[in-house]
Amino acid sequence: MKIIVVGPKGKMGRLITKIASERDDMEIIAGIAPKGRDYIGRDLGEVAVIGRNLGVAVTDDLEAVIDNGDVIIDFSTKEMALKALDLALSHHKAYVCGTTGFSESEMENFKNAGETIPMLYAANTSKVVNVMNKLLEIVTEKLGKDADIEILEMHDRWKKDAPSGTSKEMGEVMAHALGTELKDIAVYGREGVSPRVDGTIGYHSLRAGNIPSSHTVYFGFLGERLEITHHSYNWECFARGACDCAAFLYGKPAGYYSIKDVLNL
Repeated sequence: MKIIVVGPKGKMGRLITKIASERDDMEIIAGIAPKGRDYIGRDLGEVAVIGRNLGVAVTDDLEAVIDNGDVIIDFSTKEMALKALDLALSHHKAYVCGTTGFSESEMENFKNAGETIPMLYAANTSKVVNVMNKLLEIVTEKLGKDADIEILEMHDRWKKDAPSGTSKEMGEVMAHALGTELKDIAVYGREGVSPRVDGTIGYHSLRAGNIPSSHTVYFGFLGERLEITHHSYNWECFARGACDCAAFLYGKPAGYYSIKDVLNL
């Protein structure tokens, strides 16, 4: 399959470029950079710092190359992703998006895209994180109504959005298991006199150094607590998962897919 990588100089884009270039079932045909970058026109392998040239130039014109690709993988910025989505729709190309920070109305654009193209959105493409989501669903179904649920997430100092897209997905999984929506029960941080309200899910975000990603969900009971935690040591697990998502999407009919479909969860 022919892959287009959006944002190849970013921390995820570099790793996706490296891993996709090593797979026998993938050929990268373009890397898409934001307009005005000084590395446009240079070899994608050089820009992504994978240690070898790929014979593919970085461009800022997705529309010029999109018809040569099969699947777009995008871990860039929300602005680039929304533009890439429009082009994927108009050119009927499969699209994997792992960019986060979208509003509810912007997320509807991705969901609606599934009516026209194979669309897969995943805030976190780690296999282990998504198995963790399944565990959270099970625990919440069994014990959630008796638990005080709190989420602590940690990321590097450069992450723009808070809370993380991954922790929002975790919250949505647990909220649905409780029969409600996350927006109705989420509480973001506490200050001053702020006693805990029953049935809420608390969020706490840390940003420090170069922490790759860490999520802990606490289920607090009287006299005991359960913690479910995932730590990533680098971003490679997410990049491998993103490539697996692209491989899953290749040749699929139009639809809004998730990482659960990829992992058969």
